Amino acid sequence: MKRSSGVRLCATAAVSALSLALLTGCGDGGSKDSGDAKGSDAAKPAAKALSAAELKKLIIAKGEVPGYEVGPVEGGVPDRGKVTSDDAKCRPVLQAFTGIAPGEPAAHTSRMATEDKKDPTDDATSLDDLADGKFEDAINKSMDLDVTVVTLASYDGDGAEQALKSVSDAVKACAGGFSGEQDGEKGTFTKVAEEKSSGTGDASVAFTATNDAGKDGALPLHAEVVRHGNTLATYTTINIGAMMSKKAYTVSAPVVKAQAAKLK
Repeated sequence: MKRSSGVRLCATAAVSALSLALLTGCGDGGSKDSGDAKGSDAAKPAAKALSAAELKKLIIAKGEVPGYEVGPVEGGVPDRGKVTSDDAKCRPVLQAFTGIAPGEPAAHTSRMATEDKKDPTDDATSLDDLADGKFEDAINKSMDLDVTVVTLASYDGDGAEQALKSVSDAVKACAGGFSGEQDGEKGTFTKVAEEKSSGTGDASVAFTATNDAGKDGALPLHAEVVRHGNTLATYTTINIGAMMSKKAYTVSAPVVKAQAAKLK
């Protein structure tokens, strides 16, 4: 079945064989001023970003998310310069859905977490077992798994706060939808809506972007960006099986929980 261009726009960047990867930023909130401050207006030291090596130690790894296989992002995260939107203010939303950290991070790294589910066709002993429409049902069930890209990005100063604000502002400003392009592949989202966030970290925003203009009906993608000090964790989840069967799904809670635990 041919997927709509809106889904391909985001999915092809981070998904291969139903695998999706997210870039998440992690870092501390900066040290307190321990010097000889002269008065209450003395400036605090600017928060310093973590290095790429430090982020790689903090991002989720194999065996750390129960029920999920964790590994590299299939196909890698697209180049920031190759992901654009017709309206610049909507770019942070599109970047999140393609695994790109918002703003101008000093360092970033990514991983992919794929839900580990049994393939329903494994129980079939012959093609006859999957006749009369059962084959299509089995295929849909085999694709009914969450694939989440996690991106950790660290920022200097108040960069993490500003980057998160840019995403939150974009969600509100682009509620009526927007068009974008990635590596020459164009697509349109008909609406963007804020969702309930996980409540982890110091601040966060969760949202969904939907393309319901094609013959397949509403096709949603889900994302959440969470700030932990001067680090942002970006999560993007896609479940093609759920999309095809019109079943609701969200950003993978076990993945968020496992990543948040490593950032405390």
